[in-house]
Amino acid sequence: MSRFRRWLAGFALAMALPAVAADVELPPVDEVFVLSAQATAPDRIEVRWQIAKGYYLYRHRTSVKADAAFTGAKLALPTGDKHRDEFFGDVETYRRQLVGTLRGTPAAGAATTTLTVKYQGCADAGVCYPPQTRTLKVALPGEAAGDGGFGFAKKGGGLFGLGGNDAGAVDAAPLPVERAFTSEVIADGGDRLLLRLTPAKGYYLYRDKLSVKLDAGKGLSASLPPASKLPKAQPYRDEHFGNVAVYFDQVEIALPVTRRVTDAAKGTLVLGLQGCQDGGICYPPMTRRLAVSLPAGTVTPAAAIAPAAGGDAAGANADPGTASDAPIAAAPASDATASDAPPSGDAERTQPPQQQTRGLLGSLLLALLGGLILNLMPCVLPVLSLKALALAQGGESPQRARNHALAYTAGVLLSFAALGALALALRKAGLALGWGFQLQQPLVVGVLALVVFAFGLSLSGLWYANVGIGQRGSALIRRGGMSGDFFTGVLAVVLATPCTAPFMGAALAYAFTGPAAGGMLVFLMLGLGLALPFLLIGFVPAFARLLPRPGAWMETLKQLLAFPMYVTAAWLVFVLASLRGAEAVWQWLLAAIGLAFAAWAWMRAQQGGRNRWRAAALLALIATAWPLATLHGLPKPEAAPAMAARNGIASIAFSEQALADLRAQGRVVLVNMTADWCVSCKVNEKAVFARDGFRAAIDAADAVYMTGDYTDVDPSITAYLERHKAVGVPLYVVYPRGGGEGRILPVILTPGLVEDALAQAAGGR
Repeated sequence: MSRFRRWLAGFALAMALPAVAADVELPPVDEVFVLSAQATAPDRIEVRWQIAKGYYLYRHRTSVKADAAFTGAKLALPTGDKHRDEFFGDVETYRRQLVGTLRGTPAAGAATTTLTVKYQGCADAGVCYPPQTRTLKVALPGEAAGDGGFGFAKKGGGLFGLGGNDAGAVDAAPLPVERAFTSEVIADGGDRLLLRLTPAKGYYLYRDKLSVKLDAGKGLSASLPPASKLPKAQPYRDEHFGNVAVYFDQVEIALPVTRRVTDAAKGTLVLGLQGCQDGGICYPPMTRRLAVSLPAGTVTPAAAIAPAAGGDAAGANADPGTASDAPIAAAPASDATASDAPPSGDAERTQPPQQQTRGLLGSLLLALLGGLILNLMPCVLPVLSLKALALAQGGESPQRARNHALAYTAGVLLSFAALGALALALRKAGLALGWGFQLQQPLVVGVLALVVFAFGLSLSGLWYANVGIGQRGSALIRRGGMSGDFFTGVLAVVLATPCTAPFMGAALAYAFTGPAAGGMLVFLMLGLGLALPFLLIGFVPAFARLLPRPGAWMETLKQLLAFPMYVTAAWLVFVLASLRGAEAVWQWLLAAIGLAFAAWAWMRAQQGGRNRWRAAALLALIATAWPLATLHGLPKPEAAPAMAARNGIASIAFSEQALADLRAQGRVVLVNMTADWCVSCKVNEKAVFARDGFRAAIDAADAVYMTGDYTDVDPSITAYLERHKAVGVPLYVVYPRGGGEGRILPVILTPGLVEDALAQAAGGR
């Protein structure tokens, strides 16, 4: 069982971390591990590896076998460097040099013996070579070798470790990768690219490791055709990885271009590929960037845009039964041989599960209910607390109460209309953005955090905002109360977007896929649902009488409400750190300090100070633009590791390739599309995914937990959400064992619901 668990861990790591290898350029394996063999006595052969600095070999991956000319051969290896690995237990490795001794009995009259040597090594940089096999012909005592009866394997009079012309031997030094595999691309009109791949003689490319991505501006994309339309590949039996499909000869592949714009464009085709030398080394996965110019073309009809199962991942075109040959992230390999690895390939070709889309009337009703429930979501409560406090002041005529309710509703409706118009326009332009898309923009998040922070300062008494709170008799509030109500409605809508309430998904699915006019009605109905409680309080006296009587407690409550505002600002800064790293937090803090000074200076001016305080406040407010501009220009932080512990449970990063491979293996997979700015996602993670019951359910179903991070814009996750007609995150899909259609779970989860879904997917219920 220990060996089996180690094998499973090694295979899981190989599946989860293919991207690590793609970013590391490894030299040819025979330059790193220089292999040679010499007979040092009639019954003894030394097998030697010279190991380059920064690389190492595994003891349990090293073996040597001799043919019938050297019978009873047994390999003795020295003790290596021992260490304990958290996944694979006790291992031994060798650095700088390894000398193994093969003892056996020479057959009568035998002049040479052929050794089959297997080994595997890794780089300290974090990438492992695939398992290697070499054959060496070694002279046995008695051969006229001119070296005292003992001989090295030779070629052209020189010492070498890859000898002979036996099957599997390598007769030439590996070519540089640029010469081993050449690639070029041209435009064949405005709607198609032609990709040409040319392996050198004696080299081959894996068909199922090909991937393409067109970087030519928004509204343009390219994809590999399905496996049935790719050039015919040659079946190839690999000693370690089983049956694979490869190209030994030049191939040309037509790449369809999907267009949402007609303009000509210049761009880059990002090509992913991997290949090997026949009987020799395997190169790590590589990425090529090929310049291409596209003439004007025609917009692709929506019906012709087929949902690709693999996106731009290579696995989209894999056949069942093919296996991966990618180098894996450096970790001690298991004792099982690579040939034991289960094959990877396509998942069953089924239409992806989709959220149900209703007609216009049904969507409007769902939107009203969803907007009403948004009032109870944690992202909206801080702002609504302000509004409730304002209404609790009482003492106003029914007409003024109605005016306040209408002003708040106008702010909500206009904000939802603007948000809907922007989202629908961007989607029509080819950007598949969904609910909460603005929180993927660091500048928007930074400004919103400053606004919430400023409201907190107002509630704490540093300055007074016109939101209808405090000093009801002042002329300022009498003039500004309506505008304060309006702005409170705007802020409520902006803060509502990180949350997805029940019923909203189906309503927004219609808004994003149906007619534009119907989509705008859905957004307005969401706004009406959000504003409905305050409309009822303003227009129905019975509801207004339920509010508490005004009193001195209101000032204390007002100050206490500042702290939920600070918590909201802190959460937005956390989102900002996820988008642009620690430097973004520093720039935001500078802007916040400038804003706090501006508020303080403005308050001094309002209390009878000189005009210089107003000037100071204005200058401080202008100064906040500098850190915000710096924040906006920051690069994205480095990508997180592909496998990590999320809520205490192993989580594999989402990719179409990994999902296709896991489904081809018949595994149960739970896909969790989440984001740091998604409050509903965070609530579900704490209430469901962080519980021991969820870990037990994952183990019982032998399921894989896969997470996609949509905090920042990710085209592959956007495509996945589109195919499932999801309007944003969260999206939870459970794929059953053995293939078949996945099941979409509700946006608000319970532990029992998820555990039942996993059990059903595993065939247990």
